[in-house]
Amino acid sequence: MVQENNPIQEIFNRIAPVYDQLNDWLSLGQHRIWKKMAVGWSGAKPGDTALDLCCGSGDLALLLAQQVGEPGQVFGIDFSSCQLEIAQHRPRPFTIPTAGISWIEADVLGLPFPDNTFDCATMGYGLRNVVDIPRSLQELHRVLKPGAKAAILDFHRPAGSLLRTFQHWYLQQFVVRTAEQFGLREEYAYINPSLDQFPIGTEQVRLAQQAGFSTATHYPIASGMMGVLVITKGNTAIGNNAPNGFLVGCYDKNGQFF
Repeated sequence: MVQENNPIQEIFNRIAPVYDQLNDWLSLGQHRIWKKMAVGWSGAKPGDTALDLCCGSGDLALLLAQQVGEPGQVFGIDFSSCQLEIAQHRPRPFTIPTAGISWIEADVLGLPFPDNTFDCATMGYGLRNVVDIPRSLQELHRVLKPGAKAAILDFHRPAGSLLRTFQHWYLQQFVVRTAEQFGLREEYAYINPSLDQFPIGTEQVRLAQQAGFSTATHYPIASGMMGVLVITKGNTAIGNNAPNGFLVGCYDKNGQFF
């Protein structure tokens, strides 16, 4: 069941008409590259049943549909009815057969699927906005099949103070001012404070481990201002001397695993 009067839900309903246009402008088109990277990390393959959480207007779900092909199936989940309405009517600019997509209004904290349903999953810019991150990861773990992977793309606070200062300036001076031209200043002004409270890569890895994922690695991208958390639901616990046999870690900006 989707919770009514959720402030974040209301924001995404309001920004839905210009969401795709602003994403292109505000990321200079880079978000499309990052989303393709996330789909690649999800391990989606032909014939898979794929899940896209917090699907918004459908970018990642459409990419998954292309990746899993006509034998596969994709489910796009979001709590914003306005975003789903736009997703349902988006064209598919692909020349190859793509999977069918079911668009479902639902809460990621209570997914309407049985255990062990999906072969792979993605989430783009959604984890930062859920009210209970551990619970959302537990739900994702529950509905993935053993051995399935998920890739979670979102903003990330870079380690260096100079980059964080630039990120703060960019979000406040460019993103918010651009959104203001559409009458959406407050809707985008929330990003900076939400990022201050969002777990960094190492913390995301720990939360994934606690949710039961057998491997968890956070990859910083865009100079560490974005990141992709790649997690696997294992058949049995495996590891590298990590607690409880889990393989966990992060890559720093130089590509070194720790």
